[in-house]
Amino acid sequence: MNINLDGEKLKIIEKSSIEAIIAESKIENEKDVMAVIIDNEVYDLNEKLDRDAEIETVKINSELGNRIYRRSLFLVLAKAVYELFPDSILKIEISISNGIYCELENKSSLSKSDLNKIKERMEEIIAADYKIKKHKLKKAEVLEIIKNENCTFRRELIKQQDNGNYILYELDGYYDYFYYNMVPSTSYLREFDLHLRIPGFVLLFPKFFSSKQVPKFIEQPKLANVFLEHERLGKILGISNVVELNQVVEEKNYNELIRIAEALHEKKIAGIADRIKSGMPRNKIILIAGPTSSGKTTFTHRLSTQLKINGLRPVQISVDNYFVNRANTPLDKNGEPDFESIKAINLELFNEHLLKLIQGEEVELLKFNFEEGVREKSGKFLQLEDDQPILIEGIHGLNDKMTEVIPQDLKFKIYISALTQLNIDCHNRIPTTDTRLIRRIVRDNQYRGLSAAKTLNLWRGVRKGEEKNIFPYQENADVMFNSALIYELSVLKNYVEPLLKQIDKTNKNYYQAQRLLEILSSFKAIPDKEVPFTSILREFTGMSVFREE
Repeated sequence: MNINLDGEKLKIIEKSSIEAIIAESKIENEKDVMAVIIDNEVYDLNEKLDRDAEIETVKINSELGNRIYRRSLFLVLAKAVYELFPDSILKIEISISNGIYCELENKSSLSKSDLNKIKERMEEIIAADYKIKKHKLKKAEVLEIIKNENCTFRRELIKQQDNGNYILYELDGYYDYFYYNMVPSTSYLREFDLHLRIPGFVLLFPKFFSSKQVPKFIEQPKLANVFLEHERLGKILGISNVVELNQVVEEKNYNELIRIAEALHEKKIAGIADRIKSGMPRNKIILIAGPTSSGKTTFTHRLSTQLKINGLRPVQISVDNYFVNRANTPLDKNGEPDFESIKAINLELFNEHLLKLIQGEEVELLKFNFEEGVREKSGKFLQLEDDQPILIEGIHGLNDKMTEVIPQDLKFKIYISALTQLNIDCHNRIPTTDTRLIRRIVRDNQYRGLSAAKTLNLWRGVRKGEEKNIFPYQENADVMFNSALIYELSVLKNYVEPLLKQIDKTNKNYYQAQRLLEILSSFKAIPDKEVPFTSILREFTGMSVFREE
């Protein structure tokens, strides 16, 4: 076989596993390779190859490789918990503080000693270098294997789905379902840690875009509280997983679900408006920040409405109008314009105008001419009164460099993101980034005419910018707002599935499209006719009252 492995040409005499082929190559640190891409599909390393191929390695410091690493850790964790606490149910819940928060259901309490036992057993499994085997099975076979497992929702979800092949992974006689690829053996999982966080614990692992070192646990109480609100929300709505959501859809009771979810959003926004009102006239500058597709635009409009109900007269200033002239835009390491850098904003001019406004001076607002790439005067003037807070939406709002001359006690900071509220089952979570990616694919197609493939091409750069410019500052917020809606993937499925299915095997994003389609296959679709035109979801699907179509 003629193999091109990351540009290195190899001659392989006989059918070999991909792992063995990598061992024949000059690649250093072989166990940094989590999987490979061949013909735009992801292959596990223990799969056999019997043909010529162009092979691209997937390493741990890539987003895809990092997903594979942590999901393989989930399998080791699940086996350890099953052996040590067979009556408990491991629930892999949410992303929090450099790791994934987990709980043991049906266990009265979790001690440091319990956690040490789990960690020690995981280390033993990793040291033993057990093979992780993939099995493609029919529905009936899967249901037979998992018939006695404690996570009943998994069985119900498989029963709800169409007949077909299902993937089960086996680790030393322990079987589990994960919708993602795995490393070939446990010795690839060298670095991890467990941190007790009552009532559960956090699984820590090397992070995407960082070194291979496991980061230390950093307490993020504000973000944690927002994430953990999803449990309370689930109790209110009677939905804690995809199975229960699908039952609501099948019974066509989703209209009430939508109304309650939207009412909870409105109640939260109204509460934020009340906090701002109570802090007036000190709360002069309201900074609203969050990653792409978090719904910042709709949130800002709805917050403005609630502030008006409280007797205030908010005004909005767009940071985009303070971009440096395009010729002065900073460049990234590849020599491309970096529009997401804070240096892409004329901070001196922006702060000068804000300072004048909060001191009662009149300022002529600016307008950025995107066609010419230059700032222009708008001919519009603004002078604030005591009941007029300024709403400023932008990705850098929580970075104090953005408003460095404004006293801290005059600023009120809001962080907004779509923090996923629903998991597929006990061990398969839906990453927050995937919810936002699905939103963005729909929005880019609706408003910018972009294909799903084009959005996926841009996503890596977007994610890298978020890691640098947004996430490090999220705990600086005075309040956090979760823009995720418990029903939204069931609605977005109608829009995004056809777009993802247009990506065929000739496209380099094929494997990403297939991964998202697998997530969406667990959801039954909800028509969007009942979604109110004020909903954050309408910012992506269209017909929002806050957007000029």
